[in-house]
Amino acid sequence: MRIVFMGKAEVPDLQVSSLSWENGSLVLLDQTKLPQEEAYLVCRDHRQVAAAIRRLAVRGAPAIGVAAAFGVVLGAQEILARGGDLQTELPVVFEELRSTRPTAVNLFWALDRMARAWQAQGGTAEPATLVSALEAEALRLYREDAESNRRLGEFGATLLADGMNILTICNAGALATVAYGTALAVVRMAVAQGKKIAVTACETRPLLQGARLTTWELLQEGIPVTLITDSMAGYVMQRGLVQAVITGADRVAANGDVVNKIGTYTLAVLAREHGLPFYVAAPFSTVDLAMPEGSRIPIEERAEDEVTCWQGRRLAPAGVKVLNPAFDLTPARYVTALITDRGIVRNGEWEKLQQMHGCGEKEELRNGQP
Repeated sequence: MRIVFMGKAEVPDLQVSSLSWENGSLVLLDQTKLPQEEAYLVCRDHRQVAAAIRRLAVRGAPAIGVAAAFGVVLGAQEILARGGDLQTELPVVFEELRSTRPTAVNLFWALDRMARAWQAQGGTAEPATLVSALEAEALRLYREDAESNRRLGEFGATLLADGMNILTICNAGALATVAYGTALAVVRMAVAQGKKIAVTACETRPLLQGARLTTWELLQEGIPVTLITDSMAGYVMQRGLVQAVITGADRVAANGDVVNKIGTYTLAVLAREHGLPFYVAAPFSTVDLAMPEGSRIPIEERAEDEVTCWQGRRLAPAGVKVLNPAFDLTPARYVTALITDRGIVRNGEWEKLQQMHGCGEKEELRNGQP
C-alpha cells in the first residue's frame, strides 16, 4: 500500500493495511481471522460495514470511524441505485452505523463530519452530486487519519530513547487506523529515526488483540516484539525489562481521563508503582471535550462467550456468571503525557486540550473543510 500525505513527500510502504476504498466498495482486512489467515471482506452496503464493526472485523477507534464514513457512502449509493429518497432514508443509515459500538468517540466524530458534508449540499442538490460529496468527505477523512498518524508518531518519537523496550496492550497500530497507528506510530517513527526500539506486547484477553494482531503487525515490519500474558506486566516492570508504557485510547475526556482497552488501567497503576512513564497516543479526534471527565464515558459490555469460549471451544463451566467490559477508565493522574497529532500534552496541562481544539478548528477552515 502506498500512502501520500496531502501532497508531502511519500513515506516508505507499509506492510499492513486495515481498509481501502476500491471501485466503490470498502475492502476490510478481516481481523478476526488473523494471524492464521489474511482474508478480506468486500463491503458493498452499509449493513455489511455495520456488521463488520460490531464483530470486530474492523476495530480500533480511528479505523472504525473511517469505515463508518465509507459506510455512509455505501448507504447513499444503494439508495440512489434503487431510486430511493436520500433525505428520508439516509438518516436511517447514519443511525444504524452510530449504534454499532458505544465507546470509541471517533465513530461519532466521523459520522458527524459526514452529516455536515451532507447538510452543506442543501436540500436541492442532485442525488448524484450529494453522493459524490459524501465520497469526497470520506476520502478526506481517510487521508487526514494517515497524516494524523504520521504527525502523532513524530511527536511521540521525541519521548523515546535509543534502546528502549516499550510495553503496550491491545493493538494500536496500522490495523487500528488507516496507516501507522497510534501507539505503534510512535514506535515506527522512532525506528525510522534510527533508534533501536523493541516492543513487549500484552496478549490482551479475552480476544487476544495483542497476541494475534500487534505481534503479527510488528513481525511484518521487522520490529522486535516479545509476547507476554497480561498477568506478566508487573513482572517485566519489576525486572526492568521495559522502560515505558504506550497505549492507544478509545476516548479521552476533557480532564485527561482515558478510556481504552480493558487492562490499560492496570498497566497505568503498575507503571506508577515502578516509576515508568505511561503515555497515551491518540489523534485529537479521540478527545471528547464535551465529556468533562471519564466516569461518564459509556463502557461497552460484550458477549459472555468471548470470555467463556475460544474458537468454539468452551473454557469455563456452563452457567458461570461473566463480566466482560471491553474497556476501562484510567484517571488522568496516571497519564504522564497524551501524545496527539497536534502536540504533546503533559500531566497537569489538560487545559491545553481546549486550546488545541481551537487551533484545529482554524486549520479546518483554512483547508475549506466543514
